[in-house]
Amino acid sequence: MKSLLPIVTLLTAFALVSCSTTSQVSLDYVPSPGHIQPGPQEFATRPFRDQREMGAMELGTVRTQIGTPLEYVQTKVPVSEVVTNAFGYGLQARQMLTSPRSARYVITGDILDLYCQMLVRPYGYARVRVTVLDSATGQILHSQVYSGERSSSVYIPGSGSPVPLLRDLVSGALQDAVDRALDDSTLRSRLGSPPTQPRPFISI
Repeated sequence: MKSLLPIVTLLTAFALVSCSTTSQVSLDYVPSPGHIQPGPQEFATRPFRDQREMGAMELGTVRTQIGTPLEYVQTKVPVSEVVTNAFGYGLQARQMLTSPRSARYVITGDILDLYCQMLVRPYGYARVRVTVLDSATGQILHSQVYSGERSSSVYIPGSGSPVPLLRDLVSGALQDAVDRALDDSTLRSRLGSPPTQPRPFISI
């Protein structure tokens, strides 16, 4: 009987893997009222490069406590597009976004990490290298890595799918990275545009 245990365990693992599903989610950028720091309308975006060594739309995995994957989480569009859009929305919320033709600066960069996971505790993480270019010359004016992370309490099995929670966590982590980049006093001062006093929040 002892010799059958590894086989039974292996068959159980294969059964769990074969029952795993894939969910697609959208990540949202939601400006925080009262925390937006407006700036000059001189910025445009250029696509961010996905350097995560993961699938273009791969975001994370829900696993059992022994590590067996139960559900895979993906974005509906490539992660490079998700991050580029997030910076666009961040600039728009700060009244800093303009057309590429009239932009003085271009924001682009590299996606180093963007993922969610759940083994015991749901978790989301984002890490992005943000590069600001002079739109006329292509010269790098600023380059720095910004990150964000969010976690939640231990997930209770049977309380529903954890995917919506994971989506919110990784969305929040990405937003934190975007906000830290766009509100960075070093970036603003280097471009000669220190942040102004916050204006009343306007929904976009």
